[in-house]
Amino acid sequence: MIGALMAASPISFSAFGQATRNATREGRLNLRFRPYELQLRHAFNLARSQRTSTPGVQVEIEYDGIVGYGEASMPPYLGESIQSVTQFLSQLDLSQFSDPFRIEDIHEYMESVAPNNRAAKASVDIALHDLTGKIMGQPWYKIWGLNPERTPNTSFTISYDADPEEMRKKIEETAPYKVVKVKMGLDHDKEIVEALRRHTDVPICVDANQGWTDKEKALEMCHWLAERNCLFVEQPMDKSAIDDTAWLRERSPLPIIADEFLQRMPDVRRAAGVYDGINIKLMKSTGMHEAYQMASLARALGMKVMLGCMTETSCAVSAASQLAPLVDWADLDGNLLIANDIFDGMKIVDGKVTIPNRPGIGVVPLA
Repeated sequence: MIGALMAASPISFSAFGQATRNATREGRLNLRFRPYELQLRHAFNLARSQRTSTPGVQVEIEYDGIVGYGEASMPPYLGESIQSVTQFLSQLDLSQFSDPFRIEDIHEYMESVAPNNRAAKASVDIALHDLTGKIMGQPWYKIWGLNPERTPNTSFTISYDADPEEMRKKIEETAPYKVVKVKMGLDHDKEIVEALRRHTDVPICVDANQGWTDKEKALEMCHWLAERNCLFVEQPMDKSAIDDTAWLRERSPLPIIADEFLQRMPDVRRAAGVYDGINIKLMKSTGMHEAYQMASLARALGMKVMLGCMTETSCAVSAASQLAPLVDWADLDGNLLIANDIFDGMKIVDGKVTIPNRPGIGVVPLA
């Protein structure tokens, strides 16, 4: 059934048999959703898995003829799936809300329906922000009072490939970017950096995806990377290895950033003293509403802030970009890594995150 749905028109929700929870009613929120598989340009070789696609669900919330777009993206480690997301969304009755600006109340309602389901909740949150921004006629960075000129450069992600030709292609694709993110935690960590350094001296950042198991070797690797123009190391050890990570942080010449360790607001305080900074992702934080709060708390605790993404279309990436002026580092390349984007939105101009000056999250469906 899902395969048949995905073969339909990429942006016509009605073509999918209308996966609609609420019948259209004036002055009420009306939710629609459908599955959409994201196809990667290159295989992602991570510390604990390999994948060539990511399951997703595209969402619309309509109110008085205005439509807000949202998205759930579910890489395997999140523990969500197309089935779990669509099941959660099917339980929601948003028609009980006559005011789309009641985002706090809607989040409380979603929490009451079922725990977890973070990507599913993020899809609703993103669509609500897009909708309310359109009603106000303003992008969310302006509503938050942020300066779009203060956005950072984004990193562009590559992972190791045993095929030398594929590895060469991946390295060549990094040319337009001013920071390269290297996926590590395999047996070829130094090899990929050395291959990259034969082509470019741009700064790198490293994501070990919990792949380093020995704190002494992790510290040695941090010193080795520091000599090769590395900015920071993301989630070097298992998220449960709190004492070893704190030990590493105290000795590392590079900042240690929490990723898998960090999900939502309570985790920010848990990360303080164990990590130097946090990586906020909308699919983990349940969307823009809590992500903004997490960034503010991290700043108050004196921590660095990174803004990341999953494999996503320009819908979710553009939503995240609204927060970009708040952060030190950005890894907003999820839409660049797929071959079947269905939105026009956030751009990378000369390596820098450039937020679209459009209302809401700033996206337009591609015809």
